[in-house]
Amino acid sequence: MLALVAPPPPTWDRLLTDWQPDVAIVGVAVAAAGYAVGVRRLGAAGRAWPRARSAAFAAGLAVVVVATQSGLAAYDQVLFSLHVVQHLLLGMVAPLLLVLGAPVTLALQASRRGTQERVLRVLHSAPARVVTHAVTAWVLFGGTLVVLYFTGLYELSLRNPWVHSLVHVHFLVAGTLFMAIVVGVDPIPSALGHGARLLYVLVALPFHAFLGVAMLSMGSVLAADWYDSVERPWGTTPLADQRTGAGIFWVAGELFGLVAALVVMRQWMAHEERAAARHDRRVRATSTASATFVQSEPRVSVTHEER
Repeated sequence: MLALVAPPPPTWDRLLTDWQPDVAIVGVAVAAAGYAVGVRRLGAAGRAWPRARSAAFAAGLAVVVVATQSGLAAYDQVLFSLHVVQHLLLGMVAPLLLVLGAPVTLALQASRRGTQERVLRVLHSAPARVVTHAVTAWVLFGGTLVVLYFTGLYELSLRNPWVHSLVHVHFLVAGTLFMAIVVGVDPIPSALGHGARLLYVLVALPFHAFLGVAMLSMGSVLAADWYDSVERPWGTTPLADQRTGAGIFWVAGELFGLVAALVVMRQWMAHEERAAARHDRRVRATSTASATFVQSEPRVSVTHEER
């Protein structure tokens, strides 16, 4: 493969306006259309779908488009730092928003009985149980990053467009599986309780920070042969740029871990509030029933002779 000639230095104007649509836009369009059809079906049946969920799903798709179609994509093979930004958008930000959109729940509620049964059959199948297991999701989300960045796979993804696209798909799928366990909106096999989810996110998400620290301490360049062959007369050295990307990994891992933990805590609090409200309703219903029974109980009158 011929060496890559870098575009002009990145500016906010280029990153925001230099759009180059590719095949990923097809997947985004299909997902958006399917979600919209589900919301419309529920509306036609007289059932409202939460607007916050629709907004979250739309925002997640928008993040995917920005990561793969905007000017950012023109630099993901040129600057490691911008590759990291793209990675974080596809592997963390977009998955969290997509999962908050509850697409599986929407599919179940908006589908006909036969489709619901097929979806549930897939969800409870043995492969689905393995893929959605907390350990599997953690390995896919965090463990595969070691394989990507500390083997020749990363350089192969820079040289081969098919592998490059597959890496993007992996980021999105692995992040979505992980966030599905963390957020827990959609029904998945072996779902964790809120306490276990909070522990899970606090243990797993800082892995990106650890990876950033490891990269920051390196004295060599990842995919050095590729970056040395890129014709880029501007900017810092590949090693300096790699350290910038490592710093982004570090900070973003910490911040996103905090955000995900706050989401879990908010859900936990809402769950407890709903449970308390249900308990109060049962107590009130029981009290009302008891009072009604006492008031309606016949009274026996005693005559003077009986006394």
